[in-house]
Amino acid sequence: FPTDATGAIEGQQVCRYWTSREVFGVGDGFRAFNQYTDTPAGTFWCTAVVEGHSSGFYSLSIGIPFDSGVSYRPGARFGPGHIRASSKLLRPYNPALDVSPFAVHQVADAGDLAVNPFDIVEALGTVEAEITRLRGAGSKVLTLGGDHTLALPILRAVAADRGPVAVLHFDAHLDTWDTYFGAPFTHGTPFRRASEEGLIDLERSMHIGIRGPLYGEQDLTADGVLGFQVVRSDDYENDGLASVIERMRRRLAGPDGAGGPVYVSVDIDVLDPAHAPGTGTPEAGGMTSRELLNTLRALVGTDVVGADVVEVAPPYDHAELTGVAAAHVAYELLSVLAVN
Repeated sequence: FPTDATGAIEGQQVCRYWTSREVFGVGDGFRAFNQYTDTPAGTFWCTAVVEGHSSGFYSLSIGIPFDSGVSYRPGARFGPGHIRASSKLLRPYNPALDVSPFAVHQVADAGDLAVNPFDIVEALGTVEAEITRLRGAGSKVLTLGGDHTLALPILRAVAADRGPVAVLHFDAHLDTWDTYFGAPFTHGTPFRRASEEGLIDLERSMHIGIRGPLYGEQDLTADGVLGFQVVRSDDYENDGLASVIERMRRRLAGPDGAGGPVYVSVDIDVLDPAHAPGTGTPEAGGMTSRELLNTLRALVGTDVVGADVVEVAPPYDHAELTGVAAAHVAYELLSVLAVN
């Protein structure tokens, strides 16, 4: 995608329209997103829309409008569109990482994946197959959810060719519970299933931002057996940002310091409800958006193989607070991929 695909309108960066004929000399498979003129679906920032073609892109974002796995407030199926709509004011240059993520590597929006909202097992299979297809074309995939159930099939696809990966999980909740009402596949169970299936590196995975009441002390004990260390939300206040980042980097490096592939999963409820009210299971006492963004930037130099931003539920949002936060999270993750 041309790096000069922007133009100044009253001092603002906007995206002009490009077709694949302009970019590649063939076809008409791409259309750019204009900050002031929505396309029918909209895309993340100004990235091209992929229509039946996914090769040649280093990073792809894909929306999965699925929330059949939630245990409390529904609405995350509308998250992908809300994140895209809230990304309009993102600009091409990220000064915090000194990178222009959409210029130094190819980025496109693969649109939304249609999944069965009435059959969770079928939906998980659809997601796994599509993520496998997109990754098979050589792209790293950033998923816009949707609820956290989606992390399981994505990890299945990633581990199929990379083996067990470190999961860096930002969330108010552990998401390693066994079942809800006897159901094994919900937004509170993906990382237990992933650990049981051998998808997770048990010596390098970590939760960040955990807080709030649990069902019992055994929740934490079981979580440790499943391969996770925990950074609590309060640790940012008590120990400071630099300490949390150092713990994160040390954990991702592993006991031998060699590191390895990392999958980043961000539940937007890791943020305090003051910063992200639009989510299904809000918990008081959370991180600030500044703390989250700075922690993500510290992933430069790690082998990030994919990521998701989930649990954005626009029916409960106000003034796009949650959407803007999620869009910035996605932007920082794309920036990390660009630098790496």
